[in-house]
Amino acid sequence: MENLIRIRHLSKHEEVSLLNFEFSKRYPWYTSNDYFYKCLEENIEGKRVTLMAYYGDTLAGCCHLMFTSDYPYFKTGNIPEINDLNVFPEFRRKGIASTMFDELERIASKRSRFIGLGVGLYKDYGNAQMMYNKRGYYMDGHGIVYNNIEAKPGEKVMVDDDLLMYLIKPLDNEL
Repeated sequence: MENLIRIRHLSKHEEVSLLNFEFSKRYPWYTSNDYFYKCLEENIEGKRVTLMAYYGDTLAGCCHLMFTSDYPYFKTGNIPEINDLNVFPEFRRKGIASTMFDELERIASKRSRFIGLGVGLYKDYGNAQMMYNKRGYYMDGHGIVYNNIEAKPGEKVMVDDDLLMYLIKPLDNEL
């Protein structure tokens, strides 16, 4: 059977326009604020890798690898961070996220013995939480954070997309 999944690295302004169009079409809350232009710039500078996944000829999602994380534990440990995984709803459960992760883990293994990611804690992140566990990611042991600041006992935090648990995975490499 033909593999319908193709992965491309973000490299052109036309791809930024496509990402903005496809995100705006699917998510009413989405506003670009030049996010993907910044991603393109960081790709060119070598600070980030942005993968665009296609299913057949149709953009199906994207994901990023940040070589310098904003999360303090990853930043000090030089652990690259998978960030902002998004597979459009109509393309989920087709292996697209796993294909992107395979490529990002391969890229990260050339620089680091580990790779990490942050995941939200409420129900909407349930499928992602289960996928990460199946792929060998485990809690990094530093607790939960809100906006990359440790949530301490007794503090109140908002349960939203900025409340995260970070996970880590050892990579098979020859470093």
